[in-house]
Amino acid sequence: MTVLDKPVEPERADGPDGAHGTGEAGGGVTGRPGKAGPRPSGAGRRRAPLLLTVGLLVALCVLVPVAGGLGAYPIPTGDVVSSVAHRIGLGGAELARVPESVLWNVRFPRIVLALLIGASLGCAGALMQGVFGNPLAEPSVIGVSLGAAVGAVATIAFGITFLGNWTVSVFAFVAGLITVFVVYAMSRSGGRTEVVTLILTGIAVNAFAGATIGLFIFLAEDTAAVNQIAFWQLGSLAQSTWPKVLAVLPCAVIGLAVAPFYARKLDLLALGERPARHLGVDVERLRVVLILVVALLTAAAVSVSGVIGFVGLVVPHLLRMAAGPGHRFLIPGSALAGAVVLLAADLAARTIVQPAELPLGVLTALIGSPFFFWLLRRTRRKQGGWA
Repeated sequence: MTVLDKPVEPERADGPDGAHGTGEAGGGVTGRPGKAGPRPSGAGRRRAPLLLTVGLLVALCVLVPVAGGLGAYPIPTGDVVSSVAHRIGLGGAELARVPESVLWNVRFPRIVLALLIGASLGCAGALMQGVFGNPLAEPSVIGVSLGAAVGAVATIAFGITFLGNWTVSVFAFVAGLITVFVVYAMSRSGGRTEVVTLILTGIAVNAFAGATIGLFIFLAEDTAAVNQIAFWQLGSLAQSTWPKVLAVLPCAVIGLAVAPFYARKLDLLALGERPARHLGVDVERLRVVLILVVALLTAAAVSVSGVIGFVGLVVPHLLRMAAGPGHRFLIPGSALAGAVVLLAADLAARTIVQPAELPLGVLTALIGSPFFFWLLRRTRRKQGGWA
């Protein structure tokens, strides 16, 4: 029997608020995200979600006007606040034609998209880690993001437009959904999801999706289509518009609204499949529903921004370390933190090398990859090896 084959022994179950403890930190033997580092305890643990929520909301309120003002055409932050107040009827004043147009037709669509996509990726990462029972599960790591990009790229390469503005989103959703089910089916063994199998499946799926995108680039005859495909591979919010916001909004809102209702069942699932079934959870149905939600959120993000990796990996894990593994806070907290992180990353991507702009997906990968290496080594050390 290898280390990965050892059965999980539940440590304790303190209720659905997240004080459950099954498996090792960051994954346990089966990679279940039960604990992550030293647990906050007592009053500090109870206050952590509230303090984090307040801190993230404050960061969001600061970042939005700052992001609205910074860029190639600088606008004072006070003018940004004044323009917003004027638009919502709370006083303020309308800006001159040029700054008003830059703010409302260029900056704010980009800010809103960054918030929606960051929230979608953060929430999808928290759900996927709960469903797979593994802290290394993340849409881009296991190939879901690139799989969804295959659907989007196919519509560009072959000029498919029969669903209008929804064509890219629908194809990305279907491709992402297929990818999630393939990863889920291939990484399951003996009723459990093993770390090594999950990562290797992700490597294979990413390689296949990358090759498929390369094939589409080879087959595409239009230079504009090739450039658009390159956009999907690097990830960017540079082409944000209000119609794109409206295209992604329904999927993101539905996914973000549905996810918190499954927090308690995910807490019970973290105890192990058998205990969860004894407590009344239909495990397979829960997994199918949440996989659909993950595909919806990921496809919504990929369809307008391309592949932006590691947000869904880093954000839920940091929150789990700070406030414990309870999904009642982890799911909405990951959405809020993901929105803040992606808005800050996009602000950095378009300002640190002005007048040029860094691809957003490249920037998040540069930051997220070292975190993934650290998480991988930490999980391996706690398990005593992979085999």
